[in-house]
Amino acid sequence: MKLIFDKSVPDRRGVTTTRSDVATTVNIKKEFLRNKPAQLAELSELDVVRHFTELSRRNFGVDTNFYPLGSCTMKYNPKVTERIAAYPGFAHLHPLLPQLRGGGMLTQGALSVLYEMDMLLREITGMAGFTMQPMAGAHGELTGIMIMAAYHRDKGNKKTTVLIPDSAHGTNPASAAIAGYKVVSVPSTDKGVMDVTALKKLLNDEVAGLMLTCPNTLGLFDPNIKQICDLIHSVDGLAYYDGANLNAIVGKARPGDFGFDIVHINLHKTFATPHGGGGPGAGPVGVTKKLVDYLPVSIVTKRDDGTYALEYDRPKSIGYIAPFYGNFAVILKAYVYILMLGRAGLVRVAENAVLNANYVRVKLQKHFEQAVKAICMHECVLTPSKGMLDSGVHALDVAKALIDRGFHPPTVYFPTTVHDAIMIEPTETESKETLDSFIDAMIDIAEVAKKDPEKIKASPLTTPVCRPDDTAAAKNLDLACL
Repeated sequence: MKLIFDKSVPDRRGVTTTRSDVATTVNIKKEFLRNKPAQLAELSELDVVRHFTELSRRNFGVDTNFYPLGSCTMKYNPKVTERIAAYPGFAHLHPLLPQLRGGGMLTQGALSVLYEMDMLLREITGMAGFTMQPMAGAHGELTGIMIMAAYHRDKGNKKTTVLIPDSAHGTNPASAAIAGYKVVSVPSTDKGVMDVTALKKLLNDEVAGLMLTCPNTLGLFDPNIKQICDLIHSVDGLAYYDGANLNAIVGKARPGDFGFDIVHINLHKTFATPHGGGGPGAGPVGVTKKLVDYLPVSIVTKRDDGTYALEYDRPKSIGYIAPFYGNFAVILKAYVYILMLGRAGLVRVAENAVLNANYVRVKLQKHFEQAVKAICMHECVLTPSKGMLDSGVHALDVAKALIDRGFHPPTVYFPTTVHDAIMIEPTETESKETLDSFIDAMIDIAEVAKKDPEKIKASPLTTPVCRPDDTAAAKNLDLACL
């Protein structure tokens, strides 16, 4: 299929506009202006519609196929939440509308959603207060670590270090480093959880806190989680909960009850508003009572007369993290999802996520190796069998072969603590029939790898663009500057 630039015909137009009566070079320095017009594609409306419609037919989407790479990006998004987020009363609000008392309060509906979502997340996590501003999970991480830093600064603590397990999400050390901390890695045991003995040796007065995902990236719940939080508190550190995997325990257990002081939640994961393809996310951050004063401004409060307002008088606040109220439409969709399911429904989310992952794990255990031979939570981590590896078939080859069988590849080579990792997270939304189809495809790949490993290593064979030569691509870059 040709690029849209290759289809361009000089002077062909899809739309005619009137000449602008606004000067286009006001206050723009000459060195920033183009020497010639931008080389944009020139096409008719029909050309453009056909081009992008054809591209859309080649897209892989959650509405058409199964994504075993996890709900952090591509879990099914209920259409009712999308419909409510598009209500004019929400979608057409301007964030600078005034907060009025009495009748005609145009922002009160939106402010009530933010306030009620705060209350719901407090109950779900065991925290004392939330900010809705962070735009995604990693943004929530940074917000949490900035709160951690503000707390220690306010107390006069000379803290320099944040401890992070070796199996952590890569954004954890990045967030801590951006906040000015030195990152020290804590090793895992052969059971895939944090080595408590190693943690004890790393504890000192310079430890500001620990960032921990629970269940971890191996899909394992750490049985020592309460002890770990207590150890961090023993040096006046703060325990930070990476909520990327909250869907495994939502309704079953609360991070605040484990001893965590700071929590971020990926609304775009746990509460069914996925942001795959680069769409918007939301990463609200909750804190315990002693940290509430450090939350970003502003906070939605409820007045005595039942109306809502934004509170800005917060002298210890870390300030603004994002403009206005965060990604409001994502928060709204998650709010609707929670209200629809209720407590019993959220419990079923966790139960089905764990059931689905273990169903896949058990069905595939004769054909692939388990990274850790144990019952998992929301995801299982497998590796190619010894026979597959001996024949040169690796995790990447399995992922590419799945494309030929109609499935999006799972996450591979993560966590980095597992060699040739294949992380499979089916989510709670997938049916047994869909999982069986995926399992059959994985077994077929394992069987073909035994008889004809070169066929698997050449996959995908059915796509418009097949397996590129990664080494050649890196050595012979072909870049175009338009």
